Amino acid sequence: MTSTPTLTIRALARGDLDAVVAIDAAIEGRPRRAYVERRLSAALREPTMHAQFAACSDDQLDGYILARVLEGEFGRTEPGLRLEMVGVDAGARGHGVGKRLFEALVQWAGKHGIGDVRTAASWRDATMLRWMNAMGFELAPNLILGRAVGDDLDQPEDPDAIILPEGQGPGHEIDFGAPEGNDFERIGRDQADVRAMTPADLREIVRIDRGITGRDRTAYINGRLTEAMDNSAIRVSLSAKIDGAIVGFLMARADLGDFGRTEPVAVIDTLGVEPGYGRRGVGHALVAQLFANLGALQVERAETVVDATDLTLLGFFQSVGFTPSQRLPFVHHLGKRA
Repeated sequence: MTSTPTLTIRALARGDLDAVVAIDAAIEGRPRRAYVERRLSAALREPTMHAQFAACSDDQLDGYILARVLEGEFGRTEPGLRLEMVGVDAGARGHGVGKRLFEALVQWAGKHGIGDVRTAASWRDATMLRWMNAMGFELAPNLILGRAVGDDLDQPEDPDAIILPEGQGPGHEIDFGAPEGNDFERIGRDQADVRAMTPADLREIVRIDRGITGRDRTAYINGRLTEAMDNSAIRVSLSAKIDGAIVGFLMARADLGDFGRTEPVAVIDTLGVEPGYGRRGVGHALVAQLFANLGALQVERAETVVDATDLTLLGFFQSVGFTPSQRLPFVHHLGKRA
């Protein structure tokens, strides 16, 4: 009788890079060394913001799982985890390696006061969908929206497209800058000066965000701004001014590999416009400048996550050409089976 090697779960280490890249390349059909290396480096630099585990037997890495802490992204009010990568070596499959890794991730989340784990997968990825079902994931009440990054932002929009009047409907009904006319790019350029966010903008950005969310998210916004200042190839943070006053902001992450993607995608995770400046093209000008920046970074697609009940925000993204993605959002609430 052949004995089954003992499986050990431990934190991923820098020395695991080659093994993780090899397993990931076999799964994805292409190497993603730069992405994996960034994720490992980020975890070592900010251990409280990342959960990354390795499964080993006989001194061999059989699998891995990588997740990132969500703070205020996509309007969150409580911390969560975003599952970014999970992989098991072909020779180790069928022995519960993925389940053991996910159990370690859930245990880590519980110790850090995190209530859910979120991820996404293509509706065509039957293997991943089966695994997520076995781990207790369910469809999340969100929509993933996306569009190609291009220079066609002056396409006419439908001014009545599911945009509610200011002050009506569910949630914080803030008009994210939809113009009254059809040429939002012209309006944005005429009235809003959009530039890279600087530390001097923080106070006003926090004030606008507090007016929208009702919460003080200074730490979250400052953290994302610092990340943008440290590496502009990873994060883009923009502020918009009218008559010298900051009236809006946008934050996005550009990376390769998040949510199982195989091509570079920018994820818009934070967006806000001063309520008094709605319908003046501020939000549209922010998106236009983001796309210009992404073109320089050779990122060809942008995505975001929107609550399915937030008709105002859905309307805004529809007005700038975003449509439902082929990927589905999933959530695992702690306390459910894993």
